[in-house]
Amino acid sequence: MTATPDPAGQLATLLNLAHRAREAAGVAELGFVALNETRQLLDYRQAALWLPNERGDARLALSGLPRAEINAPYSQWLERVFRKAFAGLGQPARMNAAGLPADLAEDWAQWLPAHGLLLPLTRAGNNLGCLLLARDAVWDEAEVALAEELAHAYGHALALLARRPATWRLAFSGNRATRVLIWLLAAGALVGVGMIPVPLTTLAPAEVVAKAPFLVRAPIEGVIDRFEVRPNQAVKADQALFEFDTTSLRNKKSQASGALALASEEFRQAAQLAVTSDKGRLDMGMRQGEMANRAAEVRYSQQMLERGRVRSPRDGVAIFGDPADWIGRAVRVGEKVMEIADPEQMELLIHLPLGDAIPLENGARIDLFLTVAPQVSYPALLEYASYRAEALPDGSMAYRLKARFSGARPARIGLAGTAKLFGAPVPLAYYVFRRPLAVARQWLGW
Repeated sequence: MTATPDPAGQLATLLNLAHRAREAAGVAELGFVALNETRQLLDYRQAALWLPNERGDARLALSGLPRAEINAPYSQWLERVFRKAFAGLGQPARMNAAGLPADLAEDWAQWLPAHGLLLPLTRAGNNLGCLLLARDAVWDEAEVALAEELAHAYGHALALLARRPATWRLAFSGNRATRVLIWLLAAGALVGVGMIPVPLTTLAPAEVVAKAPFLVRAPIEGVIDRFEVRPNQAVKADQALFEFDTTSLRNKKSQASGALALASEEFRQAAQLAVTSDKGRLDMGMRQGEMANRAAEVRYSQQMLERGRVRSPRDGVAIFGDPADWIGRAVRVGEKVMEIADPEQMELLIHLPLGDAIPLENGARIDLFLTVAPQVSYPALLEYASYRAEALPDGSMAYRLKARFSGARPARIGLAGTAKLFGAPVPLAYYVFRRPLAVARQWLGW
């Protein structure tokens, strides 16, 4: 059951909206009132405000949006509808698809509810624009009357705004005293604003990295055959991480084992001859030494085979690149393959581009904004900054900075984003003109 409108309440709302329109500081504020606050008096789903000017183009504003995209299909369709309906519009008019040309009517259902109400914004017989309200229900006569009175108030406010002299106009066309006063006030305001202290800030790419990770290096020279773990997988101490291709090592062990067996047989035969011959005893000693050498080779081959299967030295998370980039790749002894990191121990690694560098002290404030969650910041404090810039893989130069998190920490190691670094406070004028002045000095050679 629909509630009966309260005439006194409607009148109060109408007067309040008219007052809000007259107090609007500019056309943008008036448009906001017309598009969004009119809903206090009239029930509608969508609203559009169209204000033509003397140049032939028009200003379009839409309810619920801070700015209308003029190149959007909806905006272009509305522009055509307004231009068609604006000519000869002198009083509120109900609108629907049936009252439009076929090329416009076919898109009505796509963009607007079924029933529209077009309100001219007039003042002294001049049509300054129009306001379109659209909803699913038919507009009754009482609502049209309220809308007409409200549109008259909006038109009056719009006319006042059009005649109101702008301060910048007075600065050029006012009398001499007014012009001097305005320019002095403007200069003083600029100087005052320019002296406002603001923190000097800069942006730099950053990554969450492990703090003091254990480096897993290649214990032997060879080709990596397979990985037993995935990147960022939790591992336990002594868990297998990756394995080398041990084909050549197994062959060497097999050869060493065969040589040991042969040496053992020769030693056995020499030992039998040593019982009856001095020469046999001498030969037995030589065979025993040979057998010991072969046994050492077997032990060495076994040790190399065991090194070919690399195990984790401690609990943590295995951090490395794509396994496909490593499998089949020859590595040297001591070459880094992966890191074993404590997931609870993390820090922030920042590469500050050479051209964006600012003076920073230890303990400087840093805010990290992750790419996966740019609306959340993670506070950190600067702990280390490299003395000189280093070359990055892309050929650029950057300072290497490290920071510790001072509050909430990211979910895991490996996340990347943008770090905002805060330096000492500087005047706003220096903050604004620092980069342009630096570029000018490079070009002019100051």
